[in-house]
Amino acid sequence: MRHLLQRLLKQSQPLTPSNSWLVVGLGNPGPNYQYNRHNIGQQVLGRMAEKENLTFKSHKTGSLVAEYSNPTQKLILAKSQGFMNLSGGPVQKLLQFYSIPLERLIVIHDELDIEFGELRKKFDGGHAGHNGLRDISARCGTGYHRLRFGIGRPNGQMAVSDFVLQNFSTQEKKELPVLIELAIDQVLEITTPKTT
Repeated sequence: MRHLLQRLLKQSQPLTPSNSWLVVGLGNPGPNYQYNRHNIGQQVLGRMAEKENLTFKSHKTGSLVAEYSNPTQKLILAKSQGFMNLSGGPVQKLLQFYSIPLERLIVIHDELDIEFGELRKKFDGGHAGHNGLRDISARCGTGYHRLRFGIGRPNGQMAVSDFVLQNFSTQEKKELPVLIELAIDQVLEITTPKTT
């Protein structure tokens, strides 16, 4: 992450909506859900903020927001304070409040169809049954970036709804810190201005 930030600091241009990004971490509100698999998006944002000494503050859009600026861009980190299935309303309000175009939205979310330990970037497309993405796409459209954090599927007969609302396993928790750092790097790769 540091080398990417150093590269950003070497450039300078006016901060406008065209070089601002909204980065949303999906999850459910409250301490009971904080470390669930479903809340991995918010866990990634929490680490991003921690590394930059940022504090999340309540915002009138119904989210907790932390803002990070450097000479080339502004990142608005946001955790919705509504439940996962109603993520679209807060995201829509955030885009409108900050005048950020949809293509500069990044949503970090858990992904059942990818094995734990894998991260994949995607732009546009369907929601693959993810209710948070479903609501965002219904409210805002589909032309935004997604960072898909693999959690795999449950073994045996466990319902998916129970699996995503559980905390990560003991072994997974050992691997999470590295994966979260890799997720942060991928977010910054999307937002870093391309030089020619």
